[in-house]
Amino acid sequence: MQEWEDRAIVLSVRPHGENGAIASLLTETHGRWAGYVHGGQSSKQRGTLQTGNIVTAFWQARVEDGLGRYRLELDSAAPALVFGDRRRLLAVQSACAVAERSLSERESCPAVAAGMVAFLETLMAEEDVFLPAYIYWETGLLRELGFGLDLSACALTGETEKLAYISPNTGRAATESAARQYKDKLLVLPEFLCGGENWTEEDICNGLKLTGYFLRHRVFAATHRDLPEPRLRLEEELGRVDT
Repeated sequence: MQEWEDRAIVLSVRPHGENGAIASLLTETHGRWAGYVHGGQSSKQRGTLQTGNIVTAFWQARVEDGLGRYRLELDSAAPALVFGDRRRLLAVQSACAVAERSLSERESCPAVAAGMVAFLETLMAEEDVFLPAYIYWETGLLRELGFGLDLSACALTGETEKLAYISPNTGRAATESAARQYKDKLLVLPEFLCGGENWTEEDICNGLKLTGYFLRHRVFAATHRDLPEPRLRLEEELGRVDT
């Protein structure tokens, strides 16, 4: 018998059979992992199986590569607490959809899981920091997938301050002065991604455009898919649709 216990985030749920469900979780140590939940369509289980909930998962299967069964205990239900806030709810749905689409099944990715937990915790913060936290999470995801942005220094001059743009080809940064003649071909780098403490709505839109570009062209292009629908809706909510 194969079994483990792990903390996890609910990424997606789909009905299976008359009353069961298949839940895909992002676990702390086992990566993205799917399993069968007995009674997963019941009203009691639906509360636990909301996308973005943090749970303690107990998985068991006869063989290691089998689907297996989950028993889940709810730890935190951030989506229910922010249900009336459209932006927060869209950010949760977007993070879960991006993780579900981009991560290979059963490959450990503790940094991605920890980053998502940190993002979910910002949803309840008094300061309105959840959108920068979401973009930070996407930059971490890109790094774990092998497409990290190089914000260490300007690719043209070696300067480490006043970085303002990112090359869509290399993912390397450039300063405003060094990139002046190329800036129409570059992606804007929001200051908050370089340690700045303040941001505007425009900065958030530019941040989503930046990470969205690399997700679209480096991660999802390999399977001929666009960004997940919740991710596109989050951009629309912020007034910018990137086609």
